[in-house]
Amino acid sequence: MNKIKSMMLMMLAIITCASFTACGSDDDKNNNNSNTQSNYDKYQQAVNNIVSTQKSSSKVILVVAFGSTWEQAYDTFDKVVSDYKTNFPGWDVFLSFSSAICINNARAGENVASRDFYDPEHFLTAIGLAGYKQIVVQSLQVIPGEEYRRVRDSYVKDFMNNRNGDFTETYMHSIDKQVVVGTPLMAEESDTYKLATVLHNEADVKAAAAQGIVAFMGHGNPEGYDYYGGNIRYLQLEDYLRALSPSYYVGTVDMDETYAENVLEHIDGGTFEYEVGDMVKIVDYDKNNSKKAQLYPLMSIAGDHAHNDMADPEDDESWYSLFNAKGIETEAYETNFTEACWSKYKSGDEYIPALAERSKVRALWMQHTKDAIAKLGTDDALSTPTTATED
Repeated sequence: MNKIKSMMLMMLAIITCASFTACGSDDDKNNNNSNTQSNYDKYQQAVNNIVSTQKSSSKVILVVAFGSTWEQAYDTFDKVVSDYKTNFPGWDVFLSFSSAICINNARAGENVASRDFYDPEHFLTAIGLAGYKQIVVQSLQVIPGEEYRRVRDSYVKDFMNNRNGDFTETYMHSIDKQVVVGTPLMAEESDTYKLATVLHNEADVKAAAAQGIVAFMGHGNPEGYDYYGGNIRYLQLEDYLRALSPSYYVGTVDMDETYAENVLEHIDGGTFEYEVGDMVKIVDYDKNNSKKAQLYPLMSIAGDHAHNDMADPEDDESWYSLFNAKGIETEAYETNFTEACWSKYKSGDEYIPALAERSKVRALWMQHTKDAIAKLGTDDALSTPTTATED
């Protein structure tokens, strides 16, 4: 969906990232390597300055989001950081983007004024150089999928392995079992039950469910993969939601028009099938539901997917267009959301509320952080090679 838009963004990212890539003939390889190292060092110094000037503790929480290039999303991220600072006194808090495309497009000023974000590798290096003694890396991902795995198994493990030799052996000894990773919103099936309960009790969601269909758009994992049971969380969430009301449906971006067609072609009753990843879900649809629908993003922020793939009335393949084309009076925006993070939002304006804009959902993420903190100093925390027991 939005293939042309996505391809344009990918090409822009590739062009923007060109200075990071050593390519071409042997004659200019040294030049490119020099530029790559220069850019890496420049960004590292920038993050070092951010961390060193804001350091006020020996304990730090690094919140890692995929990223975005929407002002509404930026304001949501700022609210997340503010909430963490309020709820975790004595801890320094920083935000990182794991997506190079989002970092580069944000720096280029796509959709909004240019803003600098940095990846977890630069932040973890700066955190180590600043001498932090307790480190929590909190995932702002929704499912334990591809992005979460990359954060946990690449960025954090490389840091714990002192991959670039940035830290002394003494420092590496000092952080043994003092580094933990906070899990995503729906890390376990029990988390999906908690999220379903919270969402159902949100005033705007409950009101929409009483009037018709409520469809949540998740991101999903690449087709053919199911990292750590990530895709199944969508199915489990829908099961728990539908136990509360038959109005609820959960799909993903990758399901595109198939999802809408399967829901709407059977609006008058019966059963239908649709796929999430490699799994097929059979749903009995309540034929007494009215022909109305409200769409919500099942993502931490309302960015490209929410505004384009879900809500864009000019895109024939958006969920909004597909639902309306089937004769359903569908809304992707709403006017009665009371917790809006976006600073430009005015009461009564149309709005797309994302998960991290809901204070009770943010509380679920922060509980995962508290659970992670409880593991510090125990065998459930991460070990460094300098102190790990050999097999």
